Amino acid sequence: MEAWRVFATVLLAVPGFVIVLLTMAKTRDRRNATSGQVALGGAISFTVLVVLCVLTLTVLEPTVAWVLVGGVTVAVTVMLLAS
Repeated sequence: MEAWRVFATVLLAVPGFVIVLLTMAKTRDRRNATSGQVALGGAISFTVLVVLCVLTLTVLEPTVAWVLVGGVTVAVTVMLLAS
């Protein structure tokens, strides 16, 4: 496994985990949701994050992987600044 794949996956996972937490918080606040709905939102976003990390580790082209890492990082920055 190439080193850039591991590095890209780590750089994807860290802000991705923050997105999972932010998604759960926004679900709780905006929809006045129950704990089950918050947990479901967290489970869905965590599953998407795991799938993206596995794809980054295994099959994604370098350009696609790095664009994905940049996109997730920008999304976290925007979500943190907007809240």
